[in-house]
Amino acid sequence: MSNIHRVFAALAREGLHISKAPHGYRLRRVGRDDVPDAELLLPPEFALEAKALAQLADFAGVHHPNGGRVCRVCATPDFHAGHLVPVGAVVATTCDLVVPQAIGTDINCGMRLHVTDLEVGEFLAGKDALIEKLRGDILLGTRDVPMTPQAMAALFERGCMGWLETQAHGCGGSVRHSDLSQLWRELDRVYDNGSLVGAVGEAPEALVDPTRGWLRDPGLATLGGGNHFLEFQVVEEILDPAQAFAWGVRRGQVALMIHTGSRAVGQHVGVKWIDRARRRWPIGVRHPEGGIFALHGRDAADYVTAVHTAANYAFLNRLLLAELVRRRLREIHGEGLEAPLVFDVPHNIVLREGDHYIHRKGATPAHRDQPVLIPGSMGTSSYLARGLGNPQWLSSASHGAGRALRRFDMARHDPAALGLSDVECVTLRPERLIEEAPAAYKPIGPVVDIQVDAGIVAKVARLRPLLTFKG
Repeated sequence: MSNIHRVFAALAREGLHISKAPHGYRLRRVGRDDVPDAELLLPPEFALEAKALAQLADFAGVHHPNGGRVCRVCATPDFHAGHLVPVGAVVATTCDLVVPQAIGTDINCGMRLHVTDLEVGEFLAGKDALIEKLRGDILLGTRDVPMTPQAMAALFERGCMGWLETQAHGCGGSVRHSDLSQLWRELDRVYDNGSLVGAVGEAPEALVDPTRGWLRDPGLATLGGGNHFLEFQVVEEILDPAQAFAWGVRRGQVALMIHTGSRAVGQHVGVKWIDRARRRWPIGVRHPEGGIFALHGRDAADYVTAVHTAANYAFLNRLLLAELVRRRLREIHGEGLEAPLVFDVPHNIVLREGDHYIHRKGATPAHRDQPVLIPGSMGTSSYLARGLGNPQWLSSASHGAGRALRRFDMARHDPAALGLSDVECVTLRPERLIEEAPAAYKPIGPVVDIQVDAGIVAKVARLRPLLTFKG
């Protein structure tokens, strides 16, 4: 029996019916007209994963005894099983219902892309000096980003705008080298200006302690582990010249791509609210079979505020990390070096869009004419694309290629087949090279192509990795 028929049979035993659909599959829970169908975008050569599909069906059936409902469910082609909720899932709910487990703890682990006016030869000539400087900043903790309690409170409550307003009164550490007027201008190239409505009460108490003169948060301007990275790339191919020109992107440029999120703040918020959703479930009402607990009403609104508090931190985390790199590049290549921001976009976040809350778990917004960043792996291309605002797919695109193999399985993989021969990765953890090797990920080409075919995104440029940093 083929893989696809085995998956179909396994799902049928669980009361799930799967059928072919344009660009993928449609999943339906038999006999449950109150549960919306789930649509999966998937290249035909990719294998179906029964566990991930069952999780998607459970996700589609999320409810709360006091009201609210799931309105639409879809999945991007980097779709794979997660903990209870699959990665690559996008869910629209009514605005009185949210699902904390749909976002998890890595809140707003997003992407940020800068382009420089360096050519590859210039970059390679200064590469060794750059590695030496960034090794300390990124991996050894020698960066210096002190914050006043007032600045941290403003960050949590009003995001990057709130933080920048406090910098007008002076800032310390490496931030004093930053061009604050440039940072203000670049907020137009950050999703929602990197400034959501948060609440200082949702932040870890140690990060808003008003009795301290300065706070040195160990999480700000850091990568974290897992699939997070900082990578220098070269723009290898322009696929939409007019759009690339409008965004300041040209062939041969060295670019900087950053993938990181809210670090310990996201962990703090995510764990707290996942636990609260379980504890606030009405007494005497049977727990959901899939183990996914929703929040309703005022609890739902408070959760969104908490998520946005952590998301604000993630936006600033990426901004500060990019500032460290810009400063180091200018120390090596001259103060006149330009490294403007192309865009900064979130994943793992819930946002109100129209009459719905849109939950994106391992997916990214792809609204009309919005830049979309879709990374491959440290050995394969990444893509800059333009969103097309496709309502069928909830104006969402994949946040990357998606894992093909679990980290545990990579340790047993044939070393010759890892795809590391042309990879240059700087890390203090040798196991990262194995866990995050190109072979761990799906091929990026089909992932992007099927999203183009489905009218989700249009390609703008393809970028090839030159040097990767992993936490």
